[in-house]
Amino acid sequence: MKKIFPAKLKEGDMLQVIAPSSSAATTKKSVHNRALKVLTKDLSFAVSFSKHAYEKDILGSSSLDSRILDFNQAFSDKDIKGILCVRGGYNANTLLQYIDWNKVKENPKPICGFSDITVLANAIYAKTGVVSYVGPNFASFGAEEGVPYVVEYFKKCLFTESTFEIKPSKKCGERNIPFKKNAGFKILQNGIATGTLLGGHLSTFNLLQGTQYMPSLKESILFLETDDFGGDMAVLEFERDLQSLLQQKDSNQIAGIVFGRFKKASKITIKKLEYIIFSKKELHNIPIIANIDFGHTQPIVTLPIGGVVRIEAKNKAAKITILKH
Repeated sequence: MKKIFPAKLKEGDMLQVIAPSSSAATTKKSVHNRALKVLTKDLSFAVSFSKHAYEKDILGSSSLDSRILDFNQAFSDKDIKGILCVRGGYNANTLLQYIDWNKVKENPKPICGFSDITVLANAIYAKTGVVSYVGPNFASFGAEEGVPYVVEYFKKCLFTESTFEIKPSKKCGERNIPFKKNAGFKILQNGIATGTLLGGHLSTFNLLQGTQYMPSLKESILFLETDDFGGDMAVLEFERDLQSLLQQKDSNQIAGIVFGRFKKASKITIKKLEYIIFSKKELHNIPIIANIDFGHTQPIVTLPIGGVVRIEAKNKAAKITILKH
């Protein structure tokens, strides 16, 4: 399938916020106001909200009809140059069979979000070849700390076509957990690989298994992360989710893996991650890097699903370069 890279964004463009998962009504007003200020002042976008973004049902989302209408309209409206998902949640995959895929392919534009939005980004690429983005949601721009780093990589990925290297943030943290010095990237296995960037939130990515919306894993470099919703069982959930992915067609052609930084409450430590990796024969002899700034901690980078990435892990030094985005 031919890859389609959406036109880059620029100052003054209309960016529409949609809610394909949780409703915008679930976002705190203070977060909303900070995010809107960053997007309109720092990034100079004109920002609009889809018609049903604030609709909220008993599940904290909105009706399927409302969400699919907003999604399809955002792609068909020529005045909208980019799409930002308000936040994650649980039910974005209910949209997949109702998306107008021809409309998406005929009107390629950047759509960005993370967590539950993983299904949309990867399905869009699998069905149309259009590169989509796992990165900040609307609410991410309203965080109390780390936003300059988020803005920096959002612009590198969505404003220019230049190759760029991902470097660790100086400080990192979580919501309600103070920022501290970032320990930097951690090499789990040495090697060098170039391939198609896929993935995002692991258990959400796995929702695509066995469907027409799952992208091929051939010559892929997977960027994977998870949350802490599993509580004390989070590490076990993560391990079996990873194993499930490694049992998919063409998984033997995965070229490398990059893991995002894990939340403290997940109890997925580097030591436990190393044990999981080393226990899986399928992962021997491919480069693996951990503790990258993406996922459910802060701050986060923007990653092109379907783009091209090169990873280098050698001599105790790790390098991640986004070649095409």
